Amino acid sequence: MRVLFVCLGNICRSPTAEGVFRQRLSAAGLAERVEVDSCGTGGWHIGKAPDPRTRAAAATRGYDLSALRARQLHDDDFHAFDYLLAMDHANLAELEARCPAGCRAHLGLFLDFAGSPGQAVPDPYYGGAEGFDRVLDLVEAAADGLVAELERRLEARS
Repeated sequence: MRVLFVCLGNICRSPTAEGVFRQRLSAAGLAERVEVDSCGTGGWHIGKAPDPRTRAAAATRGYDLSALRARQLHDDDFHAFDYLLAMDHANLAELEARCPAGCRAHLGLFLDFAGSPGQAVPDPYYGGAEGFDRVLDLVEAAADGLVAELERRLEARS
């Protein structure tokens, strides 16, 4: 099973989702069965570490994002991943527009797994520290819901 988190620049929301989700998978004993990555629909930050405010907020909750580097969405991602989960409606629309015929991946909003269908993870980039904490709150809830979903799917395969 492979999961890709998608935001605009891959320096705030999607790397936060990747880091939180990796830790949640590990705690659930699924780290060896689920691959995780993140990317941005834009290429402005390729090769850069997550925003320092993102890393600082994550560190206060025990998540280490320092090894992550931004990358841009590739056409191959639509076939390489089972889930492509956008942080907001604009990035979901970009995924849907670029999705090739025959793609079997689930395209959707990450917060759908937090019991908040149709809701977006707000971009904290232009705000203060509280925005990064809010992103973590939302991402943690969605990560728990996605872990539960994947546990069900993996168990059904067994």
